[in-house]
Amino acid sequence: MVTLAHSGGALRTGTGALRLVESRTTDPETVNVTDYVAAVAAHCPWLAPSVERGSTGWTVYEAVGGAECVEAGVFHACVQAAEWVRPLANRPPGALVCENVVVLGVGQEALDWPHWVLKHLYGPVGLMFGKFSAGEERTDRYGRRIPAPPVSFLPVRVAVRSRDARFLRRTPDLCAAMAVAVDDGRDVFEGVPRAWKEIKQWAHHLLAGQ
Repeated sequence: MVTLAHSGGALRTGTGALRLVESRTTDPETVNVTDYVAAVAAHCPWLAPSVERGSTGWTVYEAVGGAECVEAGVFHACVQAAEWVRPLANRPPGALVCENVVVLGVGQEALDWPHWVLKHLYGPVGLMFGKFSAGEERTDRYGRRIPAPPVSFLPVRVAVRSRDARFLRRTPDLCAAMAVAVDDGRDVFEGVPRAWKEIKQWAHHLLAGQ
């Protein structure tokens, strides 16, 4: 069992499931995301201004553990990113802050449950989590092809409530919470189990209720 302990509003894992490849930077050297970011900027009006202001950060990890431990490690790494973003959200230019957690050596399945849990924990305080798998083909709401990401990563950013609600149509309770989200400084982990297996069980109940 992978056990997580609270630490300053975040959860900390005691496993070596992820190896830190590159600490937070606005210009990563270990992965080439420059062309990808430039291409995706055509689909996101906030991305180019965020990059220009140095508000887009990247942290790169490599998966080195078993599947369950990697899930827990991804979850923890994203919690760290979210807790970095929270205090910046209400400072200029908070709306442009975006932290990206890159995980090398994983498929989409390693991101699915962490992403599901994270968006339910942080949506009610106004943060939005995305999920992108290396090589994944997507189209935007206008049917335009979105460039395939060169790496798998989870971004966390300040939510644009009027826009992001459209991405949460399949989770109506979360959509409603996002629409009125205010970060009142709460501990988003209050009442949440501390072991990853139990967190996934808690998440299963959320999924069953949608």
